[in-house]
Amino acid sequence: MKYVSKVVAVALFGLVLAGCTGTPMNTQHYESSQYTVLGHSEASATGLLLFGVIPIQQNNRFVRAQNAAIKAKGGDALINTQVQENWFWAWVLSGYTTKISGDVVKLKNVQ
Repeated sequence: MKYVSKVVAVALFGLVLAGCTGTPMNTQHYESSQYTVLGHSEASATGLLLFGVIPIQQNNRFVRAQNAAIKAKGGDALINTQVQENWFWAWVLSGYTTKISGDVVKLKNVQ
């Protein structure tokens, strides 16, 4: 029985750690000859932290905002990027809103 409780404890600890990971933002450097600027775009995404420890769409909000800004103009990437964060607080949760803005570009097929 001791063995089972240790395995359950390790598995639970692993799940907690897995919940604390997120997807990094897509960052690349482009030469001006590699793209055409489509225009300025911005988007935001919100994540919550329930009871100060349970993340709800918290870890990937940067990527969601970046993808939404790119998709709004039908482009491939975002340059001249700016990131702003605002937060709010309530009794049982806190929320974090990330706003991403920049110029959306369409990549050229360079051989």
